[in-house]
Amino acid sequence: MSARDVTEATVPFASAAAASGPEYVETPVAYDGILLAGFGGPEGQDDVIPFLRNVTRGRGIPDERLEEVAHHYRHFGGVSPINAQNRALKAALEAELARRGIALPVYWGNRNWTPYLADAVTEAADQGDTTLLAFATSAYSSFSSCRQYREDFARVLEETGLDRSVTIDKIRPFYDHPGFVESFVEGVRAAVETFTADGAAPSAIQVLFTTHSVPTDDALRSGPRDVDWGTGGAYAAQHEAVAAWVMSRVAELLPVAAEVPWELVYQSRSGPASQPWLEPDICDVIEELPGRGRTAVAVVPLGFVSDHMEVLWDLDTEAKEAAADAGLAFVRTPTPGVSASFVAGIVDLIEERLEGRPAADRRHVTSLGPAFDVCRPGCCENIRAGFKPAAAGIAP
Repeated sequence: MSARDVTEATVPFASAAAASGPEYVETPVAYDGILLAGFGGPEGQDDVIPFLRNVTRGRGIPDERLEEVAHHYRHFGGVSPINAQNRALKAALEAELARRGIALPVYWGNRNWTPYLADAVTEAADQGDTTLLAFATSAYSSFSSCRQYREDFARVLEETGLDRSVTIDKIRPFYDHPGFVESFVEGVRAAVETFTADGAAPSAIQVLFTTHSVPTDDALRSGPRDVDWGTGGAYAAQHEAVAAWVMSRVAELLPVAAEVPWELVYQSRSGPASQPWLEPDICDVIEELPGRGRTAVAVVPLGFVSDHMEVLWDLDTEAKEAAADAGLAFVRTPTPGVSASFVAGIVDLIEERLEGRPAADRRHVTSLGPAFDVCRPGCCENIRAGFKPAAAGIAP
């Protein structure tokens, strides 16, 4: 079954191996190309408001309110670092694929700014590459980090008229793949070593694992619906599990780290005050740390792949200032970026699908993984907008 049979398929727009909806695709697929799917960002002052209109499309937010967010970008000359980072990631992926003898082109497209996903998919089709495997630069399960990309894939295929000739599968959420988490382990270890070398007691060091907050209703609907994820849904459970594993691994490498307290916090909330979002907020927690006897804080951007605006502004500016106001020593640990381990991990994930690797043989570090290849029905619903057609998952 192919995208040409979408009316009969359980999974629309899918390759033959994924179309019937297995949780794990354990059949080899001869993909023609890789689709690197990014968020996108402005590359000049004139781009900022049009970009933010794209991000908030359909929500009716006036430009005056968008300008409140725009100053983050204007502080950096109107340029988000995310496009440059994705160019670097694309080049690194191409090099690693070539090193392993995998002859697949990498097409890069964004949801919210040029180059758009429609441009990338059209380019691939023009080259005759019609069976695509997508890697989205978000590791966890939620509407904004997974399903929204899948809906964009479906929208793009329909808008370009390629829905009957191009298929798009998606690499599984990779939150607990060792290639993704290794940078966080090294960052926490280095931060604890630095703080203790400067005289801080381990119990006076606070590790804050941080990720983008999302509406509580969205969080509760994240991940497969037939699993009881607890408060915060799969989104929170996945972050908690990875943070716990990172701290346990750091303690193996640096035994004194076993005495260091840690917590999962949230950042970058953007919704109305009347709408509940995941908490606690990182800056609120930092303000409380001296009262807990802490003298140093290591901020770990666990929810982020690279140093984009939510890292440069919300952490390196706002969280750092909050720590200074609280009299705390501050370190922000690295994101994976284009580290060798992360790039190799992405290609490992690509090879899983090329080979149809059995789930039992797939690399993961927590008891939650490996995540499914094909999203289950109702996964990561957007309660405000309802279900829209989505690739790489069973409808709705």
